[in-house]
Amino acid sequence: MKILIVEDDERVADALAGFLGRAGYAVERAGDGRAALEMLGTDTEAVILDLGLPDVDGIDLCRRIRAVSGVPILIATARSQVHERIRGLRAGADDFLVKPYDVQELLARIEAVTRRTQAIPGEVGPVGIDIDGVRIDLVARRVLVDGEQVELTRKEFDIVAVLARYPGVAVPRERLIREVWNTDWQSFARSLEVHVASIRRKLGRPALIETVRGVGYRLTGL
Repeated sequence: MKILIVEDDERVADALAGFLGRAGYAVERAGDGRAALEMLGTDTEAVILDLGLPDVDGIDLCRRIRAVSGVPILIATARSQVHERIRGLRAGADDFLVKPYDVQELLARIEAVTRRTQAIPGEVGPVGIDIDGVRIDLVARRVLVDGEQVELTRKEFDIVAVLARYPGVAVPRERLIREVWNTDWQSFARSLEVHVASIRRKLGRPALIETVRGVGYRLTGL
């Protein structure tokens, strides 16, 4: 896996790159926003983003990255205020980690944010499936209905992707919330219901995602 570290403090970047390298990751480094955008490529599988950059605010850079890529973004910053976390998540970040942090927690969070878009051996299903005229492409992160692409939000596609990776299996609400929102907070249960309703409406296949009472959801027609 290739990770892009966007960090202007060379000592921090050196230490982080060394740790990730020893953990088996390929690492690229950018010291400012311009370099980050130039280095971002189709082979970039995750971005670790500091907010205090010399040429652009990290929140703005997060928005720019998200506008051109669905790559998982983990913000790692010294800004600990709640409103900064909210801004970062609303800008498109998948997770937010406050410095100083434990490197093992960083690894766990990287695994969590990339789990939604990458295959995990022995756990994930096919890279794409066809159900009742609906094509779910987990690699290209797109959904087509009768050959026409349907625009889903990032969270909506993440929900579809989790269900597609466990075809025909009832996926518990708790797991969906953990995989998509990276939290165990049950306060997201209502948000999950709203997102599922939106997906059903956009796909025009209300029965495609079945509600399993007392459990969660599953894809039908497989």
